[in-house]
Amino acid sequence: MLTVTSVNVNGLRAAAKKGFVEWLAQTDADVICLQEVRAEPQQLPAQVREPEGWHTVHAPAAAKGRAGVSLYSRRAPERVQIGFGGFGGAGSEEFDDSGRYVEIDLPGVTVASLYLPSGEVGTEKQEEKERFMAAFLPYLAGLKARAAADGREVVVCGDWNIAHQEADLKNWKGNKKSSGFLPEEREWLTRVFDEAAYVDVVRALHPDVEGPYSWWSYRGRAFDNDTGWRIDYQVATPGLAARAAKAWVERAATHGERWSDHAPVTVVYER
Repeated sequence: MLTVTSVNVNGLRAAAKKGFVEWLAQTDADVICLQEVRAEPQQLPAQVREPEGWHTVHAPAAAKGRAGVSLYSRRAPERVQIGFGGFGGAGSEEFDDSGRYVEIDLPGVTVASLYLPSGEVGTEKQEEKERFMAAFLPYLAGLKARAAADGREVVVCGDWNIAHQEADLKNWKGNKKSSGFLPEEREWLTRVFDEAAYVDVVRALHPDVEGPYSWWSYRGRAFDNDTGWRIDYQVATPGLAARAAKAWVERAATHGERWSDHAPVTVVYER
């Protein structure tokens, strides 16, 4: 079995003080993909930066306190790649040191941690998100082709910052003009699944449910009312997706037990 977990930690130093360390100690995951780390490796406590029993890769953003992705693997990676410049579409080099993408090769599979820009309608943040999507889609297609030629599968885990369908967010009617649920963003994600031929693993295993949501705003009673968004995905090549045995969101029992505004999304793949 290969168990993969993905979670946006909303600042790893803060999460470490709220329960991430304890969660890490008890998880059965073989690989963990983190997003929004927001720290340089040397700023992290040793038990978080290089915990015993794990091989870690940290890809901080050049902009201090922003973004940042990491990968934890129980096996030593065969290859590590930070960013996707030179492989993606035009302008992909812009994101090489943005702390938004890292991938590792393990036996038979490439695992990536992705933090797609969040965007904000009418601002430069949305333009950045659009540039990222334009560059990243051809990268995904090329990654799948290169992996297939090498006899490998791929899973890209992370905070994609897009709810694909109405079932992926509670208040979809009120968010039709919000970044994360814009028609053009949803269409782009459809292209990831249709043109690039990747599979939304959690949705494939849970086709007829609302959610399961993975992010809830800290404002109001969003968590208690389960007014959430499903924006954290494991997106896999069809061969690996077909081996997904079960998937779930590790939702905290109570609001007070959360160590991030996101919850871990875990998938067990049969070898």
